[in-house]
Amino acid sequence: MVFNSPVFVIFLIIVFALYWGPFAKKYKAQNLLIVLASYFFYGWWDWRFLSLLLFSSIIDFTTAIYIQQTNKKNTRKFLLGISLVTNLGLLAVFKYYDFFVTSFIEAFSFFNITLNAFTLNIILPVGISFYTFQTLSYTIDVYRKQLIATKDFIAFSAFVSFFPQLVAGPIERATHLLPQFQKPRIFDNQIAISGLKLMAWGFFKKIVIADNVARFVEIVYKNPENFHGSAIILGTLFFSIQIYCDFSGYSDIAIGCSRLFGFDLMKNFNAPYFASSPREFWRKWHISLSTWFRDYLYIPLGGNKTTFRRTQFNLLLTFIISGLWHGANLTFVIWGYLHGMVMNLQNVFTHYKIKLVIPKPIAILFTFLFISFAWIFFRAENVHDAFLIINNMFHASTKAEMDILFKDLVSPLMLVASLSLFLIMEVSISNEKLRKLFTNQPAVIRWSGYYFIIFWIIIFGAWNVKPNFIYFQF
Repeated sequence: MVFNSPVFVIFLIIVFALYWGPFAKKYKAQNLLIVLASYFFYGWWDWRFLSLLLFSSIIDFTTAIYIQQTNKKNTRKFLLGISLVTNLGLLAVFKYYDFFVTSFIEAFSFFNITLNAFTLNIILPVGISFYTFQTLSYTIDVYRKQLIATKDFIAFSAFVSFFPQLVAGPIERATHLLPQFQKPRIFDNQIAISGLKLMAWGFFKKIVIADNVARFVEIVYKNPENFHGSAIILGTLFFSIQIYCDFSGYSDIAIGCSRLFGFDLMKNFNAPYFASSPREFWRKWHISLSTWFRDYLYIPLGGNKTTFRRTQFNLLLTFIISGLWHGANLTFVIWGYLHGMVMNLQNVFTHYKIKLVIPKPIAILFTFLFISFAWIFFRAENVHDAFLIINNMFHASTKAEMDILFKDLVSPLMLVASLSLFLIMEVSISNEKLRKLFTNQPAVIRWSGYYFIIFWIIIFGAWNVKPNFIYFQF
């Protein structure tokens, strides 16, 4: 089930009505409703994978209780190990087994050694990377004594499976979200309205922007050998726009939807393309994942509290693993490596106190161009296609190529107008003065703006495309 589908609208109305109707006075009953609704939501894709979700929940719920009950260091480590091995083992089997086996075979082929190995060819469960990291944060925090293990399995299951953010985040920390399931919720009209507004903006980014530029990206990246120069540059820049609007749009809908049920989820994006450096970009992009890797991988490795060389290694390794988290493909490893190397370069300048005086608009532009270049490896089907795209980028495109790109576009003016509206809104939302200027306007002006966005979604939304989100594949 996806957010931008009629089925989800019906599902949301029914769950909302039950949650604040018959179940309103007992928060434990609300938690049970959320668990049932979330399992139905997830099972809509493939009910067979519900067993994985339930199994992970049982393992982490149980191990955390036993970790809480003992002060023996070795026992605590052993129990944490059970959680880590179980969760990461499931992730490895379903997401990475075939990748590593295939890579192993290809490595030996360079030496003219032919190996035959068994591959699974199994379907990747939707959202497994997201809920695995979320439930792992719980057992790790209990192990670190930063959180008291809960004995309420329903509340814990609701935390793990909460349908608004189950399949694509934000990846919530147990210290933030779990306590919200352990206390009564009171319906707040203003919070609910703010949630609906945020959902509307999320739908605008997804349906009007991401899905409309997706066709350009698809044409170029499915047939990279047929495009050159400006056609490839346009397709790549459009992918930068697509992935941001697609993923941040999902996050906005998830956060807004959670407010309808009285929950607060963390902010996942903060105008990342206005960042003036790669370091700032990663403080603004997919915040829930970047902070997860910081707290549970980079810092345990030693972070920056060690030698400079070790810090550089820790940072590079973190980004490479982050790339691999996104997918079992060498392209994601290279993407992570590029970001890690640029972050290391920035650290070199900081370490040796080398100051570059670059006007902020220029710094923002260069940062965006690097991010967009790195996206080539993220989007390409394989490494060969990625380097082919980079090579073809430096050859002139033909009129025929551009005609192919714009062949089915109903109205170029509509696309330009939508992108312009998106840019204006992004600037306004990220700028506190402009945001306050709008919120201080009379209600009639503000609500006219909200209804205008809804009207634009209905009229100019790409309703004829498959309603999936990019990050569902991770």
